[in-house]
Amino acid sequence: MSIYTIGDLHLSFQEDKPMSIFGENWEGHEEKIKKAWNEKVKSQDLVVMPGDFSWSTYLKDTYQDFLYLNNLPGKKLILKGNHDYWWTTVTSMRNFLKENNFETIDFIYNNAYEFENIIIAGTRGWGQNEEAQDQKLLKREVARLELSLQKAQELNNNQEKEIVVFLHYPPIINSNLVNNEMSEFIKVMKSYNVKRCYYGHLHSSSIKEAVEGEVYGINFKLVSADALDFKLWEI
Repeated sequence: MSIYTIGDLHLSFQEDKPMSIFGENWEGHEEKIKKAWNEKVKSQDLVVMPGDFSWSTYLKDTYQDFLYLNNLPGKKLILKGNHDYWWTTVTSMRNFLKENNFETIDFIYNNAYEFENIIIAGTRGWGQNEEAQDQKLLKREVARLELSLQKAQELNNNQEKEIVVFLHYPPIINSNLVNNEMSEFIKVMKSYNVKRCYYGHLHSSSIKEAVEGEVYGINFKLVSADALDFKLWEI
């Protein structure tokens, strides 16, 4: 069994939000992702999706987007992104999935998920260049990451399984490296001995801000859909 990841699907089967306005490479991106997904993922595999799954504002309007996802092979785990306005409580979202027989999907939100020899933790995160007045939101997301990592540690229970973190926002960008700044998210990950972190959010020209490879003892990888040329990344 394998684990894959891809973020920022930005599905809009219900909404009129064509992603092609962000570049020609986004033209028909749903079919590109579907083709690559079917070529790689088997029913026993897991796909982690770090945010910005659907453009819909309300949960009730996400039906077509979840139907698309549910019909793809594998188990799927979704984190919240900054554009997932439809996101409510885990209970409400799980009830929505159950009511519509979407049986292959679940969420990472103040929890952790064990799969084979990996334990998955994560949260939405927050931007590294946000204004000072947003520090309250940043602190809340740092606390949510720590809560998820605590749950991961409980699942680990001395099994020595690797804990892997997924975030929507990048926990580090190039300007952090220039200024030698270690974000609060990185500090929390290091305190739990996390060695790998996957994130999304960056698209088009902003991809140049991505930090990839090992920094501060953690290996980072940008997995937004266009950064991966709409192909899933195996972790």
